[in-house]
Amino acid sequence: MIPAPIFLGFSTGLSLIIAIGSQNAFLLRQGIRREHVLLTVVICAASDVVLILAGVMGIGTLVEHAPWILTYARIGGFIFLLCYSILALKRAVSPGILSTSNSPAPTVKWTVALTALSLTWLNPHVYVDTVILLGSVAVAQHDGKWYFALGAIAASICWFTALGYASRFLSRIFASATSWRILDAIICIFMTIFAVLLIRPLFL
Repeated sequence: MIPAPIFLGFSTGLSLIIAIGSQNAFLLRQGIRREHVLLTVVICAASDVVLILAGVMGIGTLVEHAPWILTYARIGGFIFLLCYSILALKRAVSPGILSTSNSPAPTVKWTVALTALSLTWLNPHVYVDTVILLGSVAVAQHDGKWYFALGAIAASICWFTALGYASRFLSRIFASATSWRILDAIICIFMTIFAVLLIRPLFL
C-alpha cells in the first residue's frame, strides 16, 4: 500500500508547478520546436529535485531568516526576464527568425541550458513555493516527510516530461511563421508580467 504522504506530496507539488510560469513557457517553446527537449526537461526536473530536498532538509528556514537572498533573486530575475521578453518580442516582429519548428538556425545546447537554469534559479517564487512551502508541509508530515518529498519529486518529473514531450504534437499548428510570432508575442507578454510581479514587492 502506498503511504498517504506520497499522494499529498504529488498533489501539492503538481498544484504548485502546473501554473504557466516563465520556466514552463520556455519548456513549452522548446518542446514545440523539438529542440534540446531532453536537456531542458532534465535541467528543470533536476533543479526541482534539489530544491525539494533542500526544503525538506530545512534550508527553507535559512531563506526565511535571510530575506536579502530573495531580494537579490528578485532583482536578478527581473533583469533576466526583461531581457528574455525583449528577445521574444524581437523574434515576434522579425520575419525569418522562426519560420517553422525546423528553424535553420537552432539554438545551441549551452544557451538552452543557461536559459533553463536562469529561469529556474533566478525566480524567487521557486524558493518560496518549492523550498519554503513544500518544505514546511513536508516537515509537518514528521516521519512521512521523505514520502512527501518522493511524491513531490514524482510530480515534478511527470509534469516537466509531459509538458516537454506532449507539446511536440502542437508542431503542426506552429508550422507557419505567423503562429510562431503569436507564441513569441504571448511569451513576451508573460515574461514582462512575471518580471513586473517579481520586482513589485520591493517598491511596496
